[in-house]
Amino acid sequence: MKFARGVAPFWLDPESPEIGFPDVKLALKEPDGLLAIGGDLSVPRLLQAYRQGIFPWYGPGQPILWWSPDPRLVLYPERLHISHSLAKVLKKPLFEVTVDQAFESVIHACAGARADASGTWITPEMKQAYVDLYDRGHAHSVECWQEGRLVGGLYGVAIGRMFFGESMFATVTNASKVALARLAQQLACWDFRLIDCQVHTSHLVALGANTMSRNEFVYVLKKACALPGPDSPWAFDDPGP
Repeated sequence: MKFARGVAPFWLDPESPEIGFPDVKLALKEPDGLLAIGGDLSVPRLLQAYRQGIFPWYGPGQPILWWSPDPRLVLYPERLHISHSLAKVLKKPLFEVTVDQAFESVIHACAGARADASGTWITPEMKQAYVDLYDRGHAHSVECWQEGRLVGGLYGVAIGRMFFGESMFATVTNASKVALARLAQQLACWDFRLIDCQVHTSHLVALGANTMSRNEFVYVLKKACALPGPDSPWAFDDPGP
Protein backbone atom coordinates (compact mmCIF):
# COMPACT_ATOMS: atom_id res chain seq x y z
CA MET A 1 0.00 0.00 0.00
CA LYS A 2 1.23 3.50 -0.80
CA PHE A 3 0.74 6.32 1.64
CA ALA A 4 0.39 10.01 0.96
CA ARG A 5 3.65 11.89 0.88
CA GLY A 6 4.50 14.36 3.59
CA VAL A 7 4.00 14.41 7.30
CA ALA A 8 1.87 11.90 9.21
CA PRO A 9 -0.93 11.17 9.76
CA PHE A 10 -1.26 8.91 6.75
CA TRP A 11 -4.55 8.02 5.13
CA LEU A 12 -5.56 4.36 4.94
CA ASP A 13 -7.86 3.21 2.16
CA PRO A 14 -10.73 1.10 3.56
CA GLU A 15 -11.35 -0.34 0.09
CA SER A 16 -7.79 -1.54 -0.44
CA PRO A 17 -7.31 -5.32 -0.39
CA GLU A 18 -3.90 -4.71 1.19
CA ILE A 19 -3.59 -3.89 4.85
CA GLY A 20 -0.67 -1.73 5.78
CA PHE A 21 0.48 0.85 8.29
CA PRO A 22 3.41 3.24 8.10
CA ASP A 23 6.36 2.80 10.44
CA VAL A 24 5.39 3.86 13.98
CA LYS A 25 8.45 6.11 14.05
CA LEU A 26 6.51 8.43 11.72
CA ALA A 27 3.79 9.08 14.31
CA LEU A 28 3.20 12.72 15.26
CA LYS A 29 4.60 14.15 18.47
CA GLU A 30 1.57 16.43 18.76
CA PRO A 31 -0.96 15.01 19.25
CA ASP A 32 1.30 12.36 20.70
CA GLY A 33 1.28 9.20 18.65
CA LEU A 34 -1.24 9.97 15.92
CA LEU A 35 -0.07 7.86 13.00
CA ALA A 36 -2.86 7.24 10.50
CA ILE A 37 -6.48 8.02 9.65
CA GLY A 38 -9.10 5.88 7.97
CA GLY A 39 -9.07 2.24 6.99
CA ASP A 40 -11.48 -0.11 8.72
CA LEU A 41 -11.84 -2.14 11.90
CA SER A 42 -11.62 -5.58 10.31
CA VAL A 43 -10.04 -8.37 12.32
CA PRO A 44 -6.96 -8.64 10.04
CA ARG A 45 -6.32 -4.89 10.20
CA LEU A 46 -6.74 -4.74 13.97
CA LEU A 47 -4.40 -7.68 14.53
CA GLN A 48 -1.76 -6.16 12.30
CA ALA A 49 -2.10 -2.86 14.13
CA TYR A 50 -1.58 -4.44 17.55
CA ARG A 51 1.40 -6.44 16.31
CA GLN A 52 3.04 -3.15 15.29
CA GLY A 53 2.20 -1.29 18.50
CA ILE A 54 -0.75 0.63 17.03
CA PHE A 55 -4.30 0.92 18.34
CA PRO A 56 -7.51 2.69 17.23
CA TRP A 57 -8.96 5.49 19.34
CA TYR A 58 -11.49 8.04 18.12
CA GLY A 59 -14.78 9.62 19.08
CA PRO A 60 -18.27 9.61 17.58
CA GLY A 61 -18.37 11.47 14.28
CA GLN A 62 -14.61 11.20 13.74
CA PRO A 63 -12.82 9.03 11.20
CA ILE A 64 -10.89 6.05 12.55
CA LEU A 65 -7.70 7.35 14.17
CA TRP A 66 -4.68 5.09 14.72
CA TRP A 67 -2.13 5.80 17.47
CA SER A 68 1.31 4.74 18.64
CA PRO A 69 2.33 7.08 21.50
CA ASP A 70 5.85 7.55 22.77
CA PRO A 71 6.42 6.75 25.58
CA ARG A 72 4.01 3.88 26.19
CA LEU A 73 2.43 2.97 29.51
CA VAL A 74 2.98 -0.72 30.31
CA LEU A 75 2.54 -3.06 33.23
CA TYR A 76 4.59 -6.18 33.88
CA PRO A 77 2.04 -8.75 35.13
CA GLU A 78 4.31 -9.91 37.94
CA ARG A 79 4.90 -6.34 39.11
CA LEU A 80 1.31 -5.31 39.74
CA HIS A 81 1.30 -3.18 42.88
CA ILE A 82 -1.22 -4.48 45.37
CA SER A 83 -1.79 -2.01 48.20
CA HIS A 84 -2.58 -3.13 51.72
CA SER A 85 -6.22 -2.17 51.25
CA LEU A 86 -6.49 -4.07 47.96
CA ALA A 87 -4.77 -7.10 49.50
CA LYS A 88 -7.45 -7.16 52.18
CA VAL A 89 -10.17 -7.02 49.52
CA LEU A 90 -8.58 -9.88 47.59
CA LYS A 91 -8.56 -12.06 50.70
CA LYS A 92 -12.27 -11.58 51.26
CA PRO A 93 -14.95 -13.44 49.26
CA LEU A 94 -16.50 -10.16 48.08
CA PHE A 95 -16.43 -10.95 44.37
CA GLU A 96 -16.59 -13.90 42.00
CA VAL A 97 -14.12 -13.36 39.17
CA THR A 98 -14.49 -15.11 35.80
CA VAL A 99 -12.82 -14.85 32.42
CA ASP A 100 -14.40 -14.92 28.94
CA GLN A 101 -17.88 -15.43 30.35
CA ALA A 102 -19.60 -12.13 29.50
CA PHE A 103 -17.51 -10.27 26.92
CA GLU A 104 -20.34 -8.31 25.34
CA SER A 105 -21.70 -7.26 28.73
CA VAL A 106 -18.26 -6.02 29.78
CA ILE A 107 -17.65 -3.98 26.64
CA HIS A 108 -21.17 -2.57 26.89
CA ALA A 109 -20.52 -1.50 30.48
CA CYS A 110 -17.15 0.02 29.54
CA ALA A 111 -18.90 2.07 26.86
CA GLY A 112 -21.47 3.39 29.32
CA ALA A 113 -21.51 6.96 30.54
CA ARG A 114 -18.92 7.72 33.20
CA ALA A 115 -18.83 10.29 35.92
CA ASP A 116 -15.56 11.81 34.65
CA ALA A 117 -16.38 11.89 30.96
CA SER A 118 -19.07 13.41 28.78
CA GLY A 119 -19.00 10.60 26.25
CA THR A 120 -17.25 7.45 25.17
CA TRP A 121 -14.83 6.45 22.45
CA ILE A 122 -16.30 2.93 22.35
CA THR A 123 -18.65 3.52 19.43
CA PRO A 124 -21.06 0.84 18.14
CA GLU A 125 -18.54 0.10 15.37
CA MET A 126 -15.77 -0.35 17.92
CA LYS A 127 -17.97 -2.64 20.02
CA GLN A 128 -18.69 -4.86 17.04
CA ALA A 129 -15.04 -4.94 16.01
CA TYR A 130 -13.95 -6.25 19.41
CA VAL A 131 -16.83 -8.70 19.58
CA ASP A 132 -15.55 -10.04 16.25
CA LEU A 133 -12.07 -10.35 17.77
CA TYR A 134 -13.56 -12.16 20.76
CA ASP A 135 -15.51 -14.55 18.53
CA ARG A 136 -12.22 -15.46 16.84
CA GLY A 137 -10.39 -15.97 20.12
CA HIS A 138 -8.26 -12.80 20.02
CA ALA A 139 -10.08 -10.65 22.59
CA HIS A 140 -10.81 -11.53 26.21
CA SER A 141 -12.73 -10.21 29.17
CA VAL A 142 -12.45 -10.54 32.91
CA GLU A 143 -15.69 -10.22 34.85
CA CYS A 144 -16.22 -9.32 38.50
CA TRP A 145 -19.55 -10.43 39.97
CA GLN A 146 -21.33 -9.68 43.23
CA GLU A 147 -24.47 -11.63 44.12
CA GLY A 148 -24.83 -12.65 40.47
CA ARG A 149 -24.57 -9.06 39.20
CA LEU A 150 -21.77 -7.84 36.95
CA VAL A 151 -20.13 -5.02 38.90
CA GLY A 152 -16.74 -4.63 37.23
CA GLY A 153 -14.40 -5.94 34.61
CA LEU A 154 -12.06 -5.25 31.75
CA TYR A 155 -11.36 -6.39 28.21
CA GLY A 156 -8.45 -6.41 25.80
CA VAL A 157 -6.66 -8.21 23.00
CA ALA A 158 -4.11 -11.00 23.33
CA ILE A 159 -1.54 -11.98 20.73
CA GLY A 160 1.01 -14.60 21.70
CA ARG A 161 2.10 -13.55 25.18
CA MET A 162 1.16 -9.89 24.96
CA PHE A 163 -2.04 -8.49 26.41
CA PHE A 164 -3.28 -5.16 25.10
CA GLY A 165 -5.63 -3.64 27.65
CA GLU A 166 -8.50 -1.63 26.20
CA SER A 167 -10.91 -0.54 28.91
CA MET A 168 -12.21 -1.33 32.37
CA PHE A 169 -15.22 -0.37 34.47
CA ALA A 170 -16.58 -0.69 37.98
CA THR A 171 -19.93 0.04 39.57
CA VAL A 172 -18.73 -1.17 42.98
CA THR A 173 -15.55 0.04 44.70
CA ASN A 174 -12.46 -2.06 43.89
CA ALA A 175 -14.24 -4.29 41.36
CA SER A 176 -12.06 -3.27 38.41
CA LYS A 177 -8.90 -3.48 40.53
CA VAL A 178 -9.80 -7.02 41.57
CA ALA A 179 -10.40 -7.95 37.92
CA LEU A 180 -7.01 -6.54 36.92
CA ALA A 181 -5.27 -8.28 39.82
CA ARG A 182 -6.70 -11.67 38.84
CA LEU A 183 -5.79 -11.08 35.20
CA ALA A 184 -2.23 -10.06 36.06
CA GLN A 185 -1.85 -13.10 38.32
CA GLN A 186 -2.96 -15.41 35.53
CA LEU A 187 -0.89 -13.71 32.83
CA ALA A 188 2.18 -14.01 35.04
CA CYS A 189 1.52 -17.76 35.34
CA TRP A 190 1.30 -17.95 31.55
CA ASP A 191 4.57 -16.01 31.23
CA PHE A 192 3.01 -13.05 29.43
CA ARG A 193 5.61 -10.38 28.85
CA LEU A 194 3.55 -7.19 29.20
CA ILE A 195 0.13 -5.67 29.66
CA ASP A 196 -0.07 -2.71 27.30
CA CYS A 197 -1.86 0.15 29.06
CA GLN A 198 -1.47 2.47 26.04
CA VAL A 199 -1.48 5.93 27.60
CA HIS A 200 -0.67 7.42 30.99
CA THR A 201 -3.30 7.41 33.72
CA SER A 202 -2.65 8.03 37.41
CA HIS A 203 -4.94 5.09 38.26
CA LEU A 204 -2.76 2.59 36.39
CA VAL A 205 0.48 4.15 37.59
CA ALA A 206 -0.73 3.62 41.16
CA LEU A 207 -1.16 -0.06 40.28
CA GLY A 208 2.43 -0.38 39.10
CA ALA A 209 2.39 0.69 35.47
CA ASN A 210 5.46 2.46 34.08
CA THR A 211 6.38 4.23 30.88
CA MET A 212 8.52 2.57 28.23
CA SER A 213 9.98 4.10 25.10
CA ARG A 214 8.19 3.19 21.90
CA ASN A 215 11.35 1.61 20.48
CA GLU A 216 11.70 -0.70 23.47
CA PHE A 217 7.98 -1.45 23.48
CA VAL A 218 8.00 -2.48 19.82
CA TYR A 219 11.06 -4.64 20.41
CA VAL A 220 9.41 -6.46 23.32
CA LEU A 221 6.04 -6.91 21.65
CA LYS A 222 7.49 -8.41 18.47
CA LYS A 223 9.16 -11.14 20.50
CA ALA A 224 6.13 -11.64 22.75
CA CYS A 225 3.62 -11.81 19.90
CA ALA A 226 5.67 -14.54 18.23
CA LEU A 227 5.35 -16.83 21.26
CA PRO A 228 2.53 -19.39 21.54
CA GLY A 229 -0.34 -18.19 23.70
CA PRO A 230 -2.96 -20.08 25.73
CA ASP A 231 -5.96 -21.61 24.03
CA SER A 232 -9.27 -19.76 23.84
CA PRO A 233 -11.60 -19.35 25.62
CA TRP A 234 -9.44 -18.57 28.60
CA ALA A 235 -9.87 -20.10 32.04
CA PHE A 236 -8.18 -19.31 35.33
CA ASP A 237 -5.76 -21.98 36.53
CA ASP A 238 -7.20 -21.63 40.04
CA PRO A 239 -10.17 -19.83 41.62
CA GLY A 240 -7.91 -17.17 43.10
CA PRO A 241 -7.91 -15.73 46.58
